Amino acid sequence: MSDVSVPLTDDEISIQLADHPGWTRTGNEIARAFRLRYHGSVALIVHVADVERLIGHHADIDLRWDTIRFAITTHDAGHRLTAADFDLATRIDAIATAHGAAPI
Repeated sequence: MSDVSVPLTDDEISIQLADHPGWTRTGNEIARAFRLRYHGSVALIVHVADVERLIGHHADIDLRWDTIRFAITTHDAGHRLTAADFDLATRIDAIATAHGAAPI
């Protein structure tokens, strides 16, 4: 099993992004936004936060009235992208789908 805190190469990041539609890379973070009304987004945040606590990794979250945006990087790897970021992205996608969030 590989160390999830080891920074990925640009090629590895490109491969991961191809497997994570809707996620975009800006520098050393990946991000994705969803459309969901405010109170639904709050419930989504609570669900995501519970999973983040269990796996020991978290996203930065921007909540607006009808949108929610997640941005992920690995702080412990010098703010670089790691396998843990893409694992969290997969989990966020599943939780967002379960909450009825629409991809933007």
